[in-house]
Amino acid sequence: MDTMTLSHLTGWEFAALAFAALLVGFSKTAVSGANTVSLAIFAAVLPARASTGILLPVLIAGDVLAVLTYRRHAHWPTLWRLFPAVGAGVVVGTLFLVWADDAVVRTSIGAILLFMAGVTVWRRRRDDVAEQPEEVASRTGRAKARSYGVLGGFTTMVANAGGPVMSMYLLSAGFRKLGFLGTSAFFFLIVNVSKLPFSAGLGLIDGHSLLLDAALVVFVVPGALLGKWAVNRINQRLFERLVIAATILGGLQLLLA
Repeated sequence: MDTMTLSHLTGWEFAALAFAALLVGFSKTAVSGANTVSLAIFAAVLPARASTGILLPVLIAGDVLAVLTYRRHAHWPTLWRLFPAVGAGVVVGTLFLVWADDAVVRTSIGAILLFMAGVTVWRRRRDDVAEQPEEVASRTGRAKARSYGVLGGFTTMVANAGGPVMSMYLLSAGFRKLGFLGTSAFFFLIVNVSKLPFSAGLGLIDGHSLLLDAALVVFVVPGALLGKWAVNRINQRLFERLVIAATILGGLQLLLA
């Protein structure tokens, strides 16, 4: 695998990865989708394809902390509707990675994220958002869950960029702040763990990458604690704007990188 060991990193490179790991923890407990910045940092410091395998265990550590923090707020009917479509998206993403180069991956994911952000902003201006995520039970809600689920599985497999896609879905479904965070916490813990054998099979995870992960995971914890402190000080409207802004930033970064 075209990767780097801990000993090959300069001090500044390790500091950048440590900051990205801290941001992962913050995004998992505060502003979901903000870890697209972490994705960009990992891809800049490490070989682009290999960076996705190295980042995955760091994301799982953040997911565990988010589940411990928001486990009581998950909306399981939404999760059960999403998982089959997400599984299909992960398989498609795996096949895509077999032949796609880094440039194709970045362009595809960036375009999807910007499209999703645009659709969400348009829908939220057109319609009043419900206080509870009831629409997932309707025919339209089920169709939307399948569409976002496939895209979420695809983007999370090829670039660990499923966060913004699922953020757009949960916002469009009318989730409030804590329900949003609790549902996304369980969603990404289950999905990211399920990705491990696929990533290992593609050669994106090995002993060298896991050693680097062990050094980075410790920085996820203070980020998660900072996010837990911050989320109680962010109102619903600001929370939604930050999520959408993080999605747009991530999409632009992937397109322009």
